[in-house]
Amino acid sequence: MPEGAGQERTERATSKRRAEARRKGQVAQSKEIPSVLVLMAALGYFYFAGAWMFGNLTAFVGSVYQNIATIRLNSVSDASSLSLEIFKHLLTTLAPFLLLILIAGLAGNLFQIGFEIYWELLQPKLSKLNPLAGIKRFLSLRSLVELAKSLAKLLFVGGIAYLLIRSETPAFPPLIHQEVGDIFAFIGWAALRIGFFVCLALLFLAFIDYVYQRWQYEEDLKMTKQEVKDERKQTEGDPKIKSRIRSLQLEMAKRRMMEAVPEADVVITNPTHLAIALQFDAHKMIAPCVLAKGAGHVADRIKAIARENRIPIVEDKPLAQALFQMVEIGDFIPVDLYRAVAEVLAYVYRLKGMHGMA
Repeated sequence: MPEGAGQERTERATSKRRAEARRKGQVAQSKEIPSVLVLMAALGYFYFAGAWMFGNLTAFVGSVYQNIATIRLNSVSDASSLSLEIFKHLLTTLAPFLLLILIAGLAGNLFQIGFEIYWELLQPKLSKLNPLAGIKRFLSLRSLVELAKSLAKLLFVGGIAYLLIRSETPAFPPLIHQEVGDIFAFIGWAALRIGFFVCLALLFLAFIDYVYQRWQYEEDLKMTKQEVKDERKQTEGDPKIKSRIRSLQLEMAKRRMMEAVPEADVVITNPTHLAIALQFDAHKMIAPCVLAKGAGHVADRIKAIARENRIPIVEDKPLAQALFQMVEIGDFIPVDLYRAVAEVLAYVYRLKGMHGMA
């Protein structure tokens, strides 16, 4: 049985998992929000500019019929010119409306997922043409949920539209005695009123659907504990390998430290547990430098190397403890320890002078 099989997806998705899902086009997106914005934009345009658009189109169609007797289509160029003129007028009249619809649809998607092109979704895949896969998707639990949502939306919005139309029925009989223009005006205002309340209902449904899509998206991205561990290994490396690398690095650093001990001027001990090797060159250094330090076995090794190279070993428990705690390997000693270290170095230089005289 593969490792991690059968585990529940209880862990929140990592940033890497989310980035991979986004590259594949898997985002939390409600299709209802762009639809509602498009419908609201259309209703708003009809409310503020519907009369202008209707009047413009009516005047243009009227002018065409008034001048139909004078229109001559003797050649293909005449027909092309007439078609181009009609197209220009229609485009000029409908362009603001179409542009507003386009902006509303784009805003609905940009608000949710931002601007990004998912190239992977644009690549043709033969698997999408597999009828069995399509049937499985159609009969999946998610498809049933979408069907239930669509039916609920239809009943909810349809019920609101029915109640609104029913409230307008008392005004229907008097329309018999009205002019055609008044009848169309009544129908237009009633349609706008119904559309407005339907938009409010759809806006409420879009909010619920967006919350649901966010929840479903998080559920789909959840990972098992084993998947999180595997991803961490891929990102940060196997802990065993990292531990081995750290141990090798420490071993190399320790070896370099031991190789520097023969260059020391003195080794200060406490006397049994700690050892610190110091070097001082008045021409090159501003203060004594710690070449090596260690405790226990490492301290014994430092002292052994010092004896082999005839480096003085001085016992000074307070100074050894202070150097071990305050100074890292390769650093200069702090000002607070100048006096104590200077006394030790003076003692060492006197010993070297006595040995030199001997």
